[in-house]
Amino acid sequence: MSVDLTTVLAGTSFPNPVFTASGCAAAGQELHQFFDVAGLGGVVTKSIMLNTRSGRATPRMAETPSGMLNSIGLQGPGIEHFLDHDLPWLADRGARAVVSIAGGSIDDYARLASQLRGRPGVAMVEVNISCPNVEDRGQVFACDAKASSGVVNAVRKNTDAGIPVFAKLSPDVTDIVSIARSCVDAGADGLSVINTLLGMVIDTTTMRPALAGITGGLSGPAIRPVAVRCVWQVHQAMPEVPILGMGGIRTGLDALEFLLAGASAVSIGTVVFGDPTAPVRILDELTRALEDRGIDRLSDVVGLAHRPPRTFMPEEPDPVGDVMVPDVGPDSAPVPVEVRS
Repeated sequence: MSVDLTTVLAGTSFPNPVFTASGCAAAGQELHQFFDVAGLGGVVTKSIMLNTRSGRATPRMAETPSGMLNSIGLQGPGIEHFLDHDLPWLADRGARAVVSIAGGSIDDYARLASQLRGRPGVAMVEVNISCPNVEDRGQVFACDAKASSGVVNAVRKNTDAGIPVFAKLSPDVTDIVSIARSCVDAGADGLSVINTLLGMVIDTTTMRPALAGITGGLSGPAIRPVAVRCVWQVHQAMPEVPILGMGGIRTGLDALEFLLAGASAVSIGTVVFGDPTAPVRILDELTRALEDRGIDRLSDVVGLAHRPPRTFMPEEPDPVGDVMVPDVGPDSAPVPVEVRS
């Protein structure tokens, strides 16, 4: 059985739904020694800023149960180096670049977006709004609807019309749907859900915070249930808005969970530190999972978990009861699933 893995994000078609995640593979060159990065749906770059940035002091990373904290501080060479070296490298290999941008002010984001205009190889722009706003006492853009919409509006106005703009949301908010809606209203074509959760580790030997920056972003399997919940809530509120889901994905079944919740594609991040081939492995596992379920089009499972179950009476009395899973394809037969109380 052949599965059509094509996915469409805001009018742009990608050959499959597996992308890298920003910050975990730079611009793809490190992973290319393990597999052809052009074989992925897209390569999401490390967040690019206007100028060279050294990042935070060390130590910057700390292991946690089922995850890790990072406090890198957006270290990078800046937009000019990226445009001269990294983006051409991706374009030469036929990879679809999803360029993540980050700034300290709305003007920073606008200038970054304008410098990406007309550049070959740019398939999409991801706006990392989980940055402190230097013009508003360091308030993180992603935690304020007005600030988020201001950034997105500036990026959309300065990005080529045919290039989708996705806003990357933070889970560290009371109501992620309200932030999502403000971004879409401001011009976001889609949403990346979610960024890391703010966390902290204290070293009980030194009796001091383990990170020099005190707090850091929590990623890895520990955050997957939170990420799935956020994808579910956003898709439920705005089913027409495409979602790039991420957060603790390790296997093809993890990826399938995000698709069922409403994501049209997924980004693979922290797992690559221990398994650099994870993106292609997860793509293979996802393909086999769809085949095993008799699904021949990836698009058939996007948001499928939101469909209400259909109950039916079995031919013979059954004290437990059955639930009919909705059809997932034109030729698919409903599958009864036993529900135990």
